[in-house]
This record gives sequence, structure tokens and C-alpha cells, in this order.
Amino acid sequence: MKLQRLIVFVAAGFLAACAYSRAETNPQEETTVRVDNQATLDMNIYVLRGSERIRLGTVTALSTQVLKIPKNIIFGATPLRFLADPIGSTHTPVSEEIVVAPGDEVGLRIPPS
Repeated sequence: MKLQRLIVFVAAGFLAACAYSRAETNPQEETTVRVDNQATLDMNIYVLRGSERIRLGTVTALSTQVLKIPKNIIFGATPLRFLADPIGSTHTPVSEEIVVAPGDEVGLRIPPS
């Protein structure tokens, strides 16, 4: 049986995200972020842990893509933030901090701009 929790947050009035986790997590499972880019600009997606910024990949405009969070970023329940850097714009919204555990899938929704 899976237990799900939902955390919703909005950063800079631009980036929305939610997260859920499974009750039985396996440290060997992939931890991912599902990015739903509804904006008309491509986005470079970064994960922020403390002052460290790690690029996860690029999500093209008007598409959804799943990006892997590197295993060396997650140590048990780890507080993370996500940054969406639009290519061709100066706005770089950052999400609120959420706690991510191995095997979680984090969802980021970037609304239309």
C-alpha cells in the first residue's frame, strides 16, 4: 500500500510544484523531478542544496520531461529547492524548500508566461 503526501508551493509567482513520496522507499530507486513546462520558453532546471547548484537538464517549451536527481544529492530526507532558468529571459524563479527522500518523484509545473 502506498502512502502519498502532497506539498504545493509557489515561488516568485511563477513556479509551482508538488511532491509526494511512497511509504516504502528503496534507497536504490531513482529520485526524479517531473517538469511540466507550460511556458513558451525552454527552461534549464537546477536543483539547489544549500549553496550548491546542480544542473539537471533542459525542458523544452510546452512539454513535460522527467529528470533524474543525482544519487549523491539525496542523503535520507534532504531539503531541496529547484530553480527554473528560462532561456532568453532574466527571470529565474526558485521554489520553496521541500524535503525529498530517495525514490520520491517531485513535480514542478511552470505555468504559461
